[in-house]
Amino acid sequence: MDPVIVAGAGPVGLALTLALARAEVPVILLDESQGGDERRPARTAVLRPDTAALLERLGCRAAHAAEPWTGWRTLRRRQLVRHVSLVPGRPFLPGRKDSPGYGYGYDVGPDSGPVGDEAEEAPPSPLHLPQHELTGALRAALATVPGEDLVRIVPGTRLDTLEQDPRGVSIRTRGSQSTWWRGSYVIGCDGPRSTIRKLLGVRFPGRTAVERHAVAALRAELPWPGEAVLHRSPPWRTLDAEVTARPLPRGVWRLDWLLPPGRDLVTPDALVARVRDTLTGWSGDPALPYELLDTGVHTVHHRLALRWRAGRAFLAGDAAHLLGALGTQGLDEGMRDVGNLSWKLALAWHHGASDALLDSYQAERRGAVSARLRAADQALPLVRASGGWHAMRRSVLPGAVRAHDELLTDGHLGRGPLGEPPVHRRSPLTPAAAPEGSITVDTEIGALAADVPVTASDGSLTRLWARLGRELLVVLVAPGTGVWDRRHWLRAGLMPRLAAAVAALPMRAELLVAEEYPGAPAHTVLLVRPDGHLVAALSGVRPAELYACADAALGGRAARGGGAEEASAEAEAGTTAHR
Repeated sequence: MDPVIVAGAGPVGLALTLALARAEVPVILLDESQGGDERRPARTAVLRPDTAALLERLGCRAAHAAEPWTGWRTLRRRQLVRHVSLVPGRPFLPGRKDSPGYGYGYDVGPDSGPVGDEAEEAPPSPLHLPQHELTGALRAALATVPGEDLVRIVPGTRLDTLEQDPRGVSIRTRGSQSTWWRGSYVIGCDGPRSTIRKLLGVRFPGRTAVERHAVAALRAELPWPGEAVLHRSPPWRTLDAEVTARPLPRGVWRLDWLLPPGRDLVTPDALVARVRDTLTGWSGDPALPYELLDTGVHTVHHRLALRWRAGRAFLAGDAAHLLGALGTQGLDEGMRDVGNLSWKLALAWHHGASDALLDSYQAERRGAVSARLRAADQALPLVRASGGWHAMRRSVLPGAVRAHDELLTDGHLGRGPLGEPPVHRRSPLTPAAAPEGSITVDTEIGALAADVPVTASDGSLTRLWARLGRELLVVLVAPGTGVWDRRHWLRAGLMPRLAAAVAALPMRAELLVAEEYPGAPAHTVLLVRPDGHLVAALSGVRPAELYACADAALGGRAARGGGAEEASAEAEAGTTAHR
């Protein structure tokens, strides 16, 4: 079969190329640049825990060099009585009990008080690094892919023509490599002005300039090393409603100032004045030394392509969607596109796949980004209330203020409708009806499975997310397995029957064991997709139901040549052989 063609060598195109290559799918990567990446310290990438784990699985070392927001890593929610009032003009310093606005940007009001010292543990904070370092790490990882013919990077190419037929696609390029290229599929990762999207005739509606931010990257010693800072209504800048500071590696910070509506130019002098005023306000030192490394203006657009699949052509990353208001992260969503599409294309390339499986990429990912954009559009009038932060404080109840501010922090922290990983509730890959023996665990069907410690069949100890990628995962929850003799664990308890059922599934699957899983009783069997989303939670070993759920997760591939009854018979035969 012909290689897959990936158009665009930004972070999403590089990551998709790497994911397909790791799955032994040959790729032609069309790179419009000459292979170099402009160094722009103010252009940064934010990685949520799930997307950072994806890059680590692919062998990209970028996450190891990224800077966690240590203050938000240790975020706690303080329990308060009576009311909580916002203190305007003071910074939100997450994770510091001695700081104003501890927790969600609030101080305890004069009539309130803490109830004990109990705290709620928050998930790990996002990671933050310059985008050119991410692309450099992805290119370095691609250089380690074994096999001379698995990845071909073609620099200096500009797309001109796209043609499709039932067996593949043909792409013509101009530039240093002016020729025709033949591929089995093509994925447009070529950015907001995507040529692939235009050649497909796909509309890209949305909103322009939803938010604008002045941006600066600088090296300085701020009072809160390693902590991300969100400061609402700083008193020294009456026109700036919000300032954020996020740590980067090697003592560098990225500062963002939310600009008032309009298209007024941000002059270099005005930006330097913002830097000086902000550093002075935070440190109290008007002579605080700093080194200004990079500046710019970041304009946030919200757009969503009407189609993400057209025959053998797909869109991903900024070619398919633009977002970024209220702390939402477009690059993060692009990496989730990679995780969703790569295993489906790999299955199609190696074994063939139903249209239902390939169509599910658009249904799941476009649905998830659409929900994110809708949540941002609904939250914007609340968070950016007319009349400013002070007016909102006077005009609404304290609880509502808290809810509005949480909307913003959720986007930055990767929580709630603005930030948490998507749940594919209406996925075409979800079984139409809950199979017999289904149980409820703390992870919703269609949501990302918890990253619990697991034991692999070779006895090695690892984590569930580290095993994602190409295969289905079947996880048996079996408390006490830590004391098993791992040389014989496949012959213990339920394992022989479950191993036989896994061997009969319509796609290769890996069998794992977890001591515990949130909300799951002993002997629960979890079926997890290669991108980490939960397909089913079953009580005990149920070969027919397990097969039916796996078949649904693959878009009904097995319906063409066998079904759950045959799988159940094979599994039972295997069980008998183990006895």
